[in-house]
Amino acid sequence: MQCFADIPEAIANTRIISQRLEFTLNNLGYEFPHYPIPGGESMDSFLAQRVEEGVLKRYGSPAKHHLLAKARAQVEHELKLIAKLGFAGYFLIVWDLIRYCQRHGILAQGRGSAANSAVCYALEITAVDPVGMELLFERFLNENRGEWPDIDLDLPSGDQREQVIQYVYERYGHLGAAMTANVISYRGRSAAREVGKALGFEEDQLARLSSLVGHWEWRGENDTMAHNFAQAGFDANHPRIARYLDLCMRMQNLPRHLGQHSGGMVICAGMLNRVVPLERASMPGRTVIQWDKEDCADLGLIKVDLLGLGMMAVLKDCIELIPAHYNRTVDLATLPEDPLVYQTLCKADTVGMFQVESRAQMASIPHNAPTRFYDLVVQVAIIRPGPIVGKMMHPYMRRRQGKEVVTYPHPSLEPVLKRTLGVPLFQEQLLRMAMVVASFTGAEAEELRRAVGMRRSMQRMKDLEGRLRSGMTRNGIGPEAQDNIVQGISSFAMYGFPESHAASFALIAYASAWLKVHYLAAFTCGLLNNQPMGFYSPAVLIKDAQRHGLRVRPIDVLRSDWLCTLEESKRTGLNSADELSGVEVLMGTALHPADNLAGIEVLKGHGLSGNNESEMEVLKGHDFSRAAESNKMSGALAPEGCSSCPTLRIGLNYVKGLRQSSGEAIISARNLHSSFSSVDELAARVPALNRKELVALAQVGALNTLGDVEHRRDALWQVEQAGRPVGPLLRSAAPASPVANPLRKMSTDERLAADYSGTGITTGPHPMAYQRESLRRLGILSAAELESARSEQPVRAAGRVISRQRPGTAKGFVFLSLEDETGIANIIVAPDVFEANRIVVTRTRFLLISGKLQNQDGVVHVKARQFEPLDMSLEPFVDAPHNWR
Repeated sequence: MQCFADIPEAIANTRIISQRLEFTLNNLGYEFPHYPIPGGESMDSFLAQRVEEGVLKRYGSPAKHHLLAKARAQVEHELKLIAKLGFAGYFLIVWDLIRYCQRHGILAQGRGSAANSAVCYALEITAVDPVGMELLFERFLNENRGEWPDIDLDLPSGDQREQVIQYVYERYGHLGAAMTANVISYRGRSAAREVGKALGFEEDQLARLSSLVGHWEWRGENDTMAHNFAQAGFDANHPRIARYLDLCMRMQNLPRHLGQHSGGMVICAGMLNRVVPLERASMPGRTVIQWDKEDCADLGLIKVDLLGLGMMAVLKDCIELIPAHYNRTVDLATLPEDPLVYQTLCKADTVGMFQVESRAQMASIPHNAPTRFYDLVVQVAIIRPGPIVGKMMHPYMRRRQGKEVVTYPHPSLEPVLKRTLGVPLFQEQLLRMAMVVASFTGAEAEELRRAVGMRRSMQRMKDLEGRLRSGMTRNGIGPEAQDNIVQGISSFAMYGFPESHAASFALIAYASAWLKVHYLAAFTCGLLNNQPMGFYSPAVLIKDAQRHGLRVRPIDVLRSDWLCTLEESKRTGLNSADELSGVEVLMGTALHPADNLAGIEVLKGHGLSGNNESEMEVLKGHDFSRAAESNKMSGALAPEGCSSCPTLRIGLNYVKGLRQSSGEAIISARNLHSSFSSVDELAARVPALNRKELVALAQVGALNTLGDVEHRRDALWQVEQAGRPVGPLLRSAAPASPVANPLRKMSTDERLAADYSGTGITTGPHPMAYQRESLRRLGILSAAELESARSEQPVRAAGRVISRQRPGTAKGFVFLSLEDETGIANIIVAPDVFEANRIVVTRTRFLLISGKLQNQDGVVHVKARQFEPLDMSLEPFVDAPHNWR
C-alpha cells in the first residue's frame, strides 16, 4: 500500500480488473488443426477410405488373407470409437507425416501403444500386425481414457528427422507449431562444476572433484559425495570443501535451464503463440514452447513425437549401400525368419545390434535362446527394470530352459499367458486377464491398469478390486484363486512393459541382427556414420567387425570420403598403396585355417617384409582358426552373387580437429582434377587446410599414401615445410630440394597412441594383441580362452574397460566389459569388492583382474576379487569407457 500511496486507485482497480477477466486455464483457445479433405467428404469418411485401402494392402496377400475378415472387423470397431471421440483429424495428420516420409525415402515407424491399433497398421503408421499378434486396442485408446491418442514416430536421427520437423513447420507455420521444452535440472556433475566455478576452484581441481561425483543409478550407504571425496584424499571437514559439498547437495534437482524435448511437437490450428509463450530455439529454424511436455498435456495441447533413432539411420544407410555394393536389394518389411540370425543371437554375438547388445541382454539371451520372432519380442522386454523388480525375469527364464514347470494362476488364463509360459510380462496381458476372469470390458481393464500402475487413489483401487472380485465370483473363481490373481495383477501392473512397444523394437532388433549377419560391411559402415549411438564406441565396433572378418582400411586423403565408405576389392587382394603392417592386414582379412602359416611366410605371401618383431609377437598370439570360424558363422563372407567382398574405409570425419569444410575441400579438389602426388601439392590445392589440420592428418597416417611420404613422421616433417610457404621475395633463394627427413618411424606404441588420440580408433591390431605373449607367461587368459576355462576355477584376465554399469536393480553390483583382441569378457564386481577398489575400478582404462570364473549354461563371467591397473602407455590417449545406469 505504501508503494502506491500516491495513486490509491491503482489498488482499488485491481478488484475491478480481476472481476472482468474471463480467462481460465481450462480454455486456452487451443484447437487442433483440421486435416484438409476433398469436398463432399467428412474426416471420418475420408479416414475410413484410407484405412480400407490399407487393409487390402496389408492383408490382401496370400500369406495374410486368412486374417482379412478379422482385420476388417477390428478396424470397424476402432473407426467407430475414433469417430465418436472426434480423433479422425489426428490420425490423418500423422498419416500425412508418414506419406511425406515415404515420398522422400525416409524410414519411419510408429511405436508404443499405437502398435495395438489396426487402423495405425493399415495407415502404415506402425509396422506391427496387431491382428496377427492379437494385441489389445484398448491399451491404446478407449472411451473412458479422456485423453488424445499418443503416437510416437521413430525417424532416422540427423538430417532426415530434421527434414520431417521442418515439414511440420512449413505445413503449419513457424507460429503454428513448436517443440515442447524440457526443464533441465542440476544433477551431480553439473552441480559440482557450477559450484566449483562459483567458489573459484582451479580447472584441474574442478575436473578432479567433479569426476568423483557418483553417476550410478544404484545408491548405497557409502555412495555420497563426502565418502567419495574422503576416499580420493580430500578433507571433507576443510571449510572450503565442506562448503562445496553443502552447496552441491542443496542444488540437486533445482531447475538449471530450459532445453528442447527430444521430439515432441505441438501443432495448432492458427497461431500457437496466442495460446502459449514461444521462443526462438538456438537451433536455426525452430521454435520452442516455454512449457515442458507435462504442462502441455495437462492443459490439453496435442503433441506428436518425432523421435530420432540412430538405428533407423543405420537401416536407411544399409538399404542404400547394399544394392550399390552387393548387387541386391533389401526390403526390411519382408525379411525372412533366418535360423542363422537366431543362432547368432543365441551365442550373444550381438555387439551393435539394436536393443540386445547390453551386457544384461548378452547374459540372458543364451538362456532364453530365441528361435522365432515372438521370442525376440520377449527378450527385448524382459531386461527392463520392471520385469526385474517385479520378479518376472527369472521365473520366465527358468521355464524357458525347462527348469521350472509352467503353471497358471487359473486355468482360464492359459490362453492369455501361454506365450509367456504362465508369467505375465506385458501390460496387454494384464488387461486380458481382467477381461477373462472378471468379464471386464477393454475400457474397464485399461482403467484398472492405470489405477494400479499410478497409485492415484486408494478408494479408486478398492472400488476396482471389488468389481474385479465380483466378476471373478460370477465366473466361478474361488477365493484362493481370486487372492492369487488380485495379488498378481497388483504387483505386475506397476512393472509390466507394453507388448506393442516391445514388438516394434523387436522388428528393428531383428532387422539389425539380419543385416549384421548377412551384410557386415554395410551394417558397420552405417553404425560408424551415425555415432554416437548404442552401447559401444566406434573403437569397439571396429574391432568386433574385424573379428568377424571385415577388412577395415585406414583414413587416406587419396581415398577417404568425409563419412566412412565401402570399397570393392577381392578378399585376397591388397592395395600396395595402403600402408598396413602385416598384422593389420591379417587382422582385417578372413583367413582360412589352412592359411595359418608361419608368421613370416604369411607376411611374405601378402607382399610384406615380415621383419617387424612386434608384428611377429602378435602373430604368435593370434588364433586365426578362431577368427575364420567366427567369420564363417557370422555370414561375413561375400554373399552369393557378390563377386567381391566390400571392405570398409574410415572417413575423414574421424580425424579429430579436421573441419568438415576442410574435409570436403580435400574431396572436391581430389575429384576435380586428380589425386595428390605430394604433401606440397595437397597444401597448395586445398588452401582451406590449415597447418593444424595437416598435422592432424599426418599424425594418423592419412598422408602415408602420398608418393613422397615414407611414414608418419616423414609426413609430419613435410607438413612443417609445406605449412610455412616461402614468400615471393625469398622464393628464388629457397633450396632446390627439401631438407632430408631426419626423423625415425613411429614405434608401435607411438603409432597406437597417435591413432587413439587423433581418431579414437585404430584399424590395426587391438592394443592387447601386442601384450599377449607377456600376459600369457603370467597366466592371464584372453576373453576367448575364458570361454573354455573350467567353472569355479581361479582366473586372471586383462583388457581395456569399454563399459561400466551399476543398475538400480542389481543391488549394488557393478558390471564391467573388458575387451581384448579376441573378444569381450564379462566381469562382475560385488558391492564390497567395489567399495574396496572404487578408485581403480572407476578411473582406470586398462585393468588386470583376478577372480573366479563362472560358467552357467555357456554364459561366462569372472567374479572379480582383485584389481590392478595394467601398465599401458596408451592409458592417457584411449577414450574413457561408457558408464551406464
